[in-house]
Amino acid sequence: MGFIDGYFTLIVFMFGACLGSFLNVCIYRIPAELSVVKPRSRCPKCMTDLAWKDNIPILGWLMLRGKCRYCQVSISARYPSVELLTALLFTLVWLCFPYDPVLAPYWLLVFGLVLGTFVDIDEMWLPDRCTIGGMIAGPMFSFLIPAMHGTESHFGGLVHSLVGMGFGFGLFWGIALLGRLIMKKDAMGFGDVKLMGALGAFLGAESIIFITFVSSLFGAVIGVSFIAMGKRELQSKIPFGPYIALAAVLWMLGGSGLWDAYVAWVTGAPTY
Repeated sequence: MGFIDGYFTLIVFMFGACLGSFLNVCIYRIPAELSVVKPRSRCPKCMTDLAWKDNIPILGWLMLRGKCRYCQVSISARYPSVELLTALLFTLVWLCFPYDPVLAPYWLLVFGLVLGTFVDIDEMWLPDRCTIGGMIAGPMFSFLIPAMHGTESHFGGLVHSLVGMGFGFGLFWGIALLGRLIMKKDAMGFGDVKLMGALGAFLGAESIIFITFVSSLFGAVIGVSFIAMGKRELQSKIPFGPYIALAAVLWMLGGSGLWDAYVAWVTGAPTY
């Protein structure tokens, strides 16, 4: 990596960390139906507005040693963790698609997936800003940047996006309906259905099979592990959105190659 590439990589990391800081605000305020713009960030205990230096992503928490400057109450380590996670994901997408026009929509998708993941963990639902917003933004970006779907035609990009959205939404709606018929209760939240529609719009129909398979695998392994450790009961609800988000990120970062290799291994087809 040359100096220029390294410089831009550092800029991307810092940019991602700053957006991660904003994500912390969104994760806390959106479920509470509060403005994400004002008031300024403040300590939830003593309600003192934070100084600019306390809001420096990652470093601010480290310099404060995880405590409020004013009342000394502990600040959750999740704040710098979200900032670091977002910075790393933005950097990985940049390293996979340097100077590529797909960066903007992929970064937007990562932003929405991180937001949806942590809201789902906390509240057991996915914000419409992530799901319906993704189903609106996906086709728009696909028309403007048809390379998202491996085509040069703007109309072709839009068609790929709409087909992917329909396939993702329809598949998970069918799974949710079947689960309700069999289990006599909701087996899957409708937010997951909308999220799959958004992912299909951004990533295309081919990604949906991979995301469905990998997210189900992660969900089963982690769910069974929690039950085995006594962390959850068998009938406990476990948010599925984070597993979908993880699988979607893996697809963006090269999952198509992994999937092709897996299919070739299963079918015995030669790989090239």
